Amino acid sequence: MTTDGTDLKLAETNHDIHELLRRRWSPRAFADREISGSTMSSLLEAARWAPSCFNEQPWSFVLAHRGDVVAFDRLLTCLAGVNQVWARRAAALMITVAKLAFDRNEKPNRHAFHDVGLAMENFSIQATAMGIAVHQMGGFDVARSKDVLGIPDGHEPVTAVAVGYPGDPETLDKKTRTSELAVRIRRPIAEFAFAGGWGRLL
Repeated sequence: MTTDGTDLKLAETNHDIHELLRRRWSPRAFADREISGSTMSSLLEAARWAPSCFNEQPWSFVLAHRGDVVAFDRLLTCLAGVNQVWARRAAALMITVAKLAFDRNEKPNRHAFHDVGLAMENFSIQATAMGIAVHQMGGFDVARSKDVLGIPDGHEPVTAVAVGYPGDPETLDKKTRTSELAVRIRRPIAEFAFAGGWGRLL
């Protein structure tokens, strides 16, 4: 067992997968510890090398470290109230953003959100390898994010993200702590993977 908390809820898989995938999860409890600039650069470098349609790389990240109080608080106000309660303890907050049109021909890029997700998966797995927790959220105010963060037209906020070193679940309120400690579950493969046509069992 590691001592950084990243294996608190190690996935119980039905088939062998990489250990980093078993360890990756989305905690809400964060330690009172900063993330160095060089460490954050490594996470962003991992995101940078994600695949994307036509190599357009349609992702952008608006990032604020907790030490930059003004920027951090500005980003925190974009989160849903229930998320603000625990995310304020994170070392950094981030809004991921998708560019909605291709640079190559200015046509709509229907894969942009997908590609932002790929970049964030790289970010998350690199974070797991470094003992860092990442929690992505849909609970945030898209319109406010665009306004207070100056996100330009043609770009759309996708997720809010809390980043930091894992902390003690006892720092959370009772309801959140219960969720934090709950067993991780996933649908069985048979419910989403089909053989040659929809609904056909592999």
